[in-house]
Amino acid sequence: MFNGFSQATGDFIWGLSMNNDRTWFMAHKQEYEDALNQPFRALAFETLEKMQTAFPDQEFQVHIARIYRDARRLFGRGPYKDHLWFSLQSGERRAFGPMFWFELSGTGWSCGCGNWEDSADIGEHWRQRIDAEPRRFESIVRGIEANGLFTLYGPTYKRPKADKGERLNPWYNRKHLSVGYEHGYGGVMYTPELTDALVEAFTGLMPLYRFLRDVWNDVLIERAGRQA
Repeated sequence: MFNGFSQATGDFIWGLSMNNDRTWFMAHKQEYEDALNQPFRALAFETLEKMQTAFPDQEFQVHIARIYRDARRLFGRGPYKDHLWFSLQSGERRAFGPMFWFELSGTGWSCGCGNWEDSADIGEHWRQRIDAEPRRFESIVRGIEANGLFTLYGPTYKRPKADKGERLNPWYNRKHLSVGYEHGYGGVMYTPELTDALVEAFTGLMPLYRFLRDVWNDVLIERAGRQA
């Protein structure tokens, strides 16, 4: 059962970022379990359960990042991650398709919706889908704007692909995107209500997630055709 994070959560993550080695981690492993690992996993599975109940047609699965970095990809960094995340995705698309995500770092937490994979064909189908359903997509954008909480992230093209108007241009001319918001430590983060806050945020982004799912289905069809 998720009862909230605590200041000890942030203290551990900050300590790890300053002492990213096995000796320090093993000396503080119980703090990791109590302040980070156990509540983090509880939050992930409770959020999954509530999203499955709210949207039974999506068949959500949860992927929880491990704190241990891949030893083959340290690139001069320590063996542990100084931030953790989990994602909710439909079906067997964990490593590729659209997802809802939650991330916890030493400065606070964030959540949102976006694509896991960043590739040229996804961007192309993203624009094609907007061209095919401009009213649907503009409705999605209006809903996100009206919510007032979310920020659009991702690099834009140096040369815009097209002029779709002031509202849609930031979305249409972006190489890779995600939508989310960030919070510092304190407040709802320290309470069991964080689960409901995530579900509320993800529900607000569900129209975008469904649109991204449609884009991803277009990508899968095209990739299958190339392999046939």
